[in-house]
Amino acid sequence: MPVILTFAEQREGRLRRAALEAVSEARRLAGPLAATVTTVVVGPGSEALASELGAQGADRVFVFDDQALGAYATESYARALAQVITQTKPSVVFVPFTAMGKDLAPRVAARVGAGLASDCVALETKDGRLVGRRPMYAGKAYATVEWAGEPQMATLRPNVFPLGPVDASRPVEVVRGSVDTASRARVTAVTATAQGRVQLSEAQIIVSGGRGLKGPENFHLVESLAEAFGAAVGASRAVVDAGWVDHQLQVGQTGRTVSPSLYVACGISGAIQHLAGMSSSRYIVAINKDKDAPIFKVADYGVVGDLFEILPRLTEAAKAHRASRG
Repeated sequence: MPVILTFAEQREGRLRRAALEAVSEARRLAGPLAATVTTVVVGPGSEALASELGAQGADRVFVFDDQALGAYATESYARALAQVITQTKPSVVFVPFTAMGKDLAPRVAARVGAGLASDCVALETKDGRLVGRRPMYAGKAYATVEWAGEPQMATLRPNVFPLGPVDASRPVEVVRGSVDTASRARVTAVTATAQGRVQLSEAQIIVSGGRGLKGPENFHLVESLAEAFGAAVGASRAVVDAGWVDHQLQVGQTGRTVSPSLYVACGISGAIQHLAGMSSSRYIVAINKDKDAPIFKVADYGVVGDLFEILPRLTEAAKAHRASRG
């Protein structure tokens, strides 16, 4: 029986949402492809995550539960995933298109001789084979891709593929694996940024600020609105280049690619580089005083006006709404 294999990224003993999305999409495609779903999870505490992956749709979970794999290292993680691919011979392999996945997937594809389609936003089946859709030219066009051989390997854009129903009663087979943890590079320290904030790549709501805020002293307006919404904070490249906020918050072609349910652009003109990173959001709200700003061409809702008046009022309204709901 064909196998669909996914890589489940975890951090500090918790699965990333993108990992569950990949398993859920594999489960959806398993029917048309008459396949089973296998997942690989690497790092200390991996075995404890198997039941959660099973509930999301995995039939079998390979766990590399080793303290030496606590910090991500390309070589050892690629070795583990490639080992399972060689052992199970899957017809399809999914890796989340996260910072880790962008680094891991090409190396594994090269190891196993797989064709790789990156940043897929839709997947279907045709005559028992996979068909993918991915953006090109900074999102100005979309390509339909098919694979000539196997495994058919793809990275999936986070927040695009919905989570399927959870079934905690699903049985899951756990296979313990081991791998050579030697690596020519090792992580000596991890410096966390934006502690306590919602991560951009997994956020369902993002509030971003641009040059329309006029200066770093006004960026708190965006942060306050994001806090009221329970959202992540983003920024345009101009704001990051000016040193107002950390590069980790940059949304766009040279920053993070995001696909939240709601994206609120505050004082962002809408340059093509920024649109490339957020145009796949489900709903886009633009707040800008320039009625001809390009951002309004992709926005579902637009507010033409002074953001220094609008954002505080919107923040208060959001706080009042949350308070009314307890």
